Amino acid sequence: MKKRVVITGVGILASNGKGKDEYWQALEDGRVGYKPVTLFDAGHYKTNIAGEISDFDASIYVGQKGLRNLDRSTKLLISAGRLAVNDCGINISEENSDDIGVACGTTLGSIKSISDFDKVALIEGPRSANPALFPNTVINSPSSQVSIWEFIQGFNTTIASGFTSSMDAMSFAYNFILWDKVKMVLAGGVEELCEQTFCGFHTLKFLSGVKEGEQFINCPFDKRRNGITFGEGACLLAFEELEHAKARGANIYAEVFGFGYAFDPFRINKYNPRGTGVKESIRHALKESNLEINDIDCIFANANSTQAADKIETEAIKEIFGKYAHKIPIPAVKSMVGECYSVSGALSVTAAVGSLVKGFIPPTVNYKERDENCDLDYVPNKSRKQKLDKILVVNFAPHGSCSNIVIGQYRK
Repeated sequence: MKKRVVITGVGILASNGKGKDEYWQALEDGRVGYKPVTLFDAGHYKTNIAGEISDFDASIYVGQKGLRNLDRSTKLLISAGRLAVNDCGINISEENSDDIGVACGTTLGSIKSISDFDKVALIEGPRSANPALFPNTVINSPSSQVSIWEFIQGFNTTIASGFTSSMDAMSFAYNFILWDKVKMVLAGGVEELCEQTFCGFHTLKFLSGVKEGEQFINCPFDKRRNGITFGEGACLLAFEELEHAKARGANIYAEVFGFGYAFDPFRINKYNPRGTGVKESIRHALKESNLEINDIDCIFANANSTQAADKIETEAIKEIFGKYAHKIPIPAVKSMVGECYSVSGALSVTAAVGSLVKGFIPPTVNYKERDENCDLDYVPNKSRKQKLDKILVVNFAPHGSCSNIVIGQYRK
């Protein structure tokens, strides 16, 4: 008999909320997290708006000791890890530490650390570089530090698959539990805002407002959309085998019904206009979850405010769900937090968990002008009170990676 996997803990730091309660309330209120950048001087860029986590202090979550040599990505993730462990109520000890794992999705998390370390080494010579900062330059540093800080001795994995990294990390965690390798996994991702990544997206002209004659605007599915708003975040969810959760009296937020995957290579940094992978991954998620299209009450969209991606997603949903597509609410979390790259999937899943728990659908904010190519119910501008049973969360990328999850209410 297939094991059942549930979500029992939430740890999140986002630009519009720190901790699950603040984040869920911000989503319900339609509160955006993007604002003028303060982490570095962005005045010379054509746009200086991003989803920055303001006033972040890791010592609030994990204490002062041991933070001095850690970079921002690592501090964000260990803070999210501490929130998740506290929220799920587990006492990690020698007896159960081997039964717990960590799976983190991140792709750009080490770039600033590499840049800073190499800058000193190149200008002043390798002997001048601080060796204590070298661990930050490897991509698995944040995930490894979570295990160190929380005394987790089970597996520790970092997945770097770009935009879908955190969703892929969660699917990795889910499968490890199904295979009876562990009882619980802290799964999610992290991405920090720094000038190196911001400059990269700016140079590639992916950011809203960077092209000649355009103004900054973050408005998924809206006709005026013209690019992404880059953001940062850290999120870890406690995925747990159901019987293990019940035995320790854990609070269960939601049940995980299945994942769907596809890889649809087309061209570098260009979406396949046919949306082949998006459609295939959604069908796969429904099949693995043993669900029909009318079992889905809500779809949390990938929607990142680009012309191509939002149109492709709309067309994929219409093809798969048929007439029912016009009855499904389709909110866009990125309208409030921006495109947070590797961690975006985890931020959307956490939002979906909040919707199940609190009985609301977050809005797609800044929606004003209807696009004839995007003609579904995007929950414009105002959240809705609605009890939900099962939610599909969609996550895909211009390089071809497509990864989705179906979660829902836990039924005994």
